[in-house]
Amino acid sequence: MQDLEFSEIVGLICKEDSRFNRKAYAFVRQALDHTVKELKRKNPERTGKSQHVSGTELLQGIRAHALEQYGPLTKTVLTSWGIRRCPDFGDIVFNLIEYNVFSKTENDRREDFTDLYDFDEAFVKPFQPAGSRRTRSLPRTT
Repeated sequence: MQDLEFSEIVGLICKEDSRFNRKAYAFVRQALDHTVKELKRKNPERTGKSQHVSGTELLQGIRAHALEQYGPLTKTVLTSWGIRRCPDFGDIVFNLIEYNVFSKTENDRREDFTDLYDFDEAFVKPFQPAGSRRTRSLPRTT
């Protein structure tokens, strides 16, 4: 299995689990790379051999990377790929683990990808104008 290219592996995964678009797998892989780089930048002591990222760290990195890449369209893009909540990212990660694309420690579990954030709060709210939740009444003219 290790000789297969990433795109071939994703093709096999998508045949078994068609919930997520192939682009979702590529995005999660990119988001993991982004997360590792950011964690090393913020914490230089982390430059050892292990690049392990916890589920919570990855979810935070996914959020940051998605907003950076897709801005106000983030939720729309993720939804088009079949991703609607944080546990969906966990399913993608564990699908990649099953095919030896990603690795895990004995402490890693799908449950690590619980709903750390609500998609509307994480991906829509940052782009709403301030005060958009209030309705303004216009003065009446007679």
